[in-house]
Amino acid sequence: MFQTNIREIDAGLDVERTLDRIVDYGADAWLLSVGGIISNYPSTLTHQSVNPALAERETGDLVGDAVSAASRRGVRVLARMDFSKVARRVAEQHPDWCYIDPAGSRQTYNGLTSACPSGQYYQEKVFEVLSEVLDRYEIDGFFFNWISYNEIDYEKRYRGVCHCMSCRIAFEPALGGALPDGPESPNYVLWQKLSYDALEALLGRVRDFISARRPDAPLVLGETADIVFHEANNEVGRTLWPHNTSEYVSVSRSYRPDVPVLVNSVAFLDMPYRLVSEEPRQFEQYLLQAAARGAIPSTYIMGVPDEFDYAALAAGARITRFHREHQDVYRGLRPSARTAVVRPDALKESSTASSRANATEEFRGTWLALLERHVPFDALPENRLGELASSGALDRYSLLVLPGLGRMDLDTTRKLDDWVDRGGTLLMTGDTGLDDDHSQFDSSGVAVRTATMSTPETTWSSALVGDNSTDTWSSLPILGEFHVVEAKDGTQSALSVLSRAPYGPPEKCYGHIPLDFPARLEFAYGRGRTITLPWTPGRAYRDVGLGAIGDVIASAALDLLGENVDIETDLPSQVEVVLGRSDQGLVIHLRNLTGQRGQSFGDPVTIGAGHRLTLDVGATGEVRALVAGLSLVAERSTTNRGQLTITLPEIGLFEVLVVAGEDGAPD
Repeated sequence: MFQTNIREIDAGLDVERTLDRIVDYGADAWLLSVGGIISNYPSTLTHQSVNPALAERETGDLVGDAVSAASRRGVRVLARMDFSKVARRVAEQHPDWCYIDPAGSRQTYNGLTSACPSGQYYQEKVFEVLSEVLDRYEIDGFFFNWISYNEIDYEKRYRGVCHCMSCRIAFEPALGGALPDGPESPNYVLWQKLSYDALEALLGRVRDFISARRPDAPLVLGETADIVFHEANNEVGRTLWPHNTSEYVSVSRSYRPDVPVLVNSVAFLDMPYRLVSEEPRQFEQYLLQAAARGAIPSTYIMGVPDEFDYAALAAGARITRFHREHQDVYRGLRPSARTAVVRPDALKESSTASSRANATEEFRGTWLALLERHVPFDALPENRLGELASSGALDRYSLLVLPGLGRMDLDTTRKLDDWVDRGGTLLMTGDTGLDDDHSQFDSSGVAVRTATMSTPETTWSSALVGDNSTDTWSSLPILGEFHVVEAKDGTQSALSVLSRAPYGPPEKCYGHIPLDFPARLEFAYGRGRTITLPWTPGRAYRDVGLGAIGDVIASAALDLLGENVDIETDLPSQVEVVLGRSDQGLVIHLRNLTGQRGQSFGDPVTIGAGHRLTLDVGATGEVRALVAGLSLVAERSTTNRGQLTITLPEIGLFEVLVVAGEDGAPD
């Protein structure tokens, strides 16, 4: 897909010229601004604002011209709708439709006033607009921009939770009679969940309305939509998480493999700098991550292509065209790793801002440790684990990694215990499943928690000491948290702790005391096993980057996987391996991350030919390298496992391998 996020003054655009650029780019769908803040068609609704620039068109109708021209060329047109703001006259006529901050003020910017999703505009008038558009045009789908309770305005100022009358009626009964003002209010997390559910309910109504009128026109947006939407973007002042797109897509595709995900990649640096191109190497990573994890790549520009010809578009076109040329491979591409890493639930009511930040860092450090050691994995959402366990969707995994999730839903932990009992394995880090003094998991080796060390004063200069379980390091720093636990009978405990000692001046740097605190607990439960690391190796790895800390995480994962490991390879740690399956077989994306730098990506270093990758799959041995355009040499092992070893070609930015065979096809 290609999005032209046009300005009011762009309504006279050359439709044919724009379609030329879209098709040449590699896209076959056009996301065009249709209605909401500005109507780019002659709307007759009094609460809509018709674009005055439509007078430049002979027909006076940009949407009609675009749909007609695109239809002749086999390009689908999706409607971008933005109901987040209304014109001043509409706000004055309907104050009950407006967002109201805790101080009683509206949120107004550039003459537009924010509308509240709880109000009548969203709840009723939106459907009048959809009816008008559907009655007039053969629109192929819809996208709603910025449908949210706008706590932050365009200047990135925090404005607070909406306190309009509709919100008070909708939420106050469940909040004890009072809306929160913002994140510091005690019931803010509960309000977040309630408002999230309210938006999903509204989108569900929108989806049903569109589907009843035009079944083939999808709604692109949230979890209740036909296509899940993710915007891949940069932001000045925000620390880059270079795997953000992979994370979002993997969580969505692994949770519901049948539901498509669309990644709309922003070609400019940031909204305040929308005239500045994104770094091309950064931009292509958005599209690569989308493709590798089984999403639809999409590109988003401001204005029209001829006026805003961003430098990033040349890089994006190469990825988009590659995806189009290999639709046989990408059609139906699904995640297929045997390992899944669980992303913490940001809306957990028991969490705080601090605990959510810590859980995120534990998750991301774990992600890096596994990626760099070539343990392929999918990502799963914590809040859907119980649902996935009940449906049997977890049964395709051999290992679940639960990084620093804290107290969990008790019904979910019981279902995971049952999954382990039937042969699954769990790797738990930090405070996962710890509730006060006990573990919520019967499958955990933790009998009781007696203390938590979580401040610098309690952890500085203390260390973990290796034993026979590892020969790659002698000691590691305790960073973040260490939970003092006692092991259940039958647990194999490993790693020990050296207590704090003075860390200055040098003359006094001694006095560490050996402590009998287990830091790695392995426990057999039914037909499965668990390993618990009651400290925060993910956060520690993110903080200091000691390779040995990542080794502890990865070695525990590989120990639990045993013969169920997906691959073995001698590729450098900077090459990510992503596994998927489509009708063409097993699809392996090799993404070269050697260009990663600080806040962006630069040119990658070419990985020389001759590296080897061994797969534990029963495929025929026919392997294609799509980027190199080669058939590769693949050797079948004579052992019982029948592993397949592939000799790899040179890898530039990326390579895609397709391994054919009966076992390479989807289930």
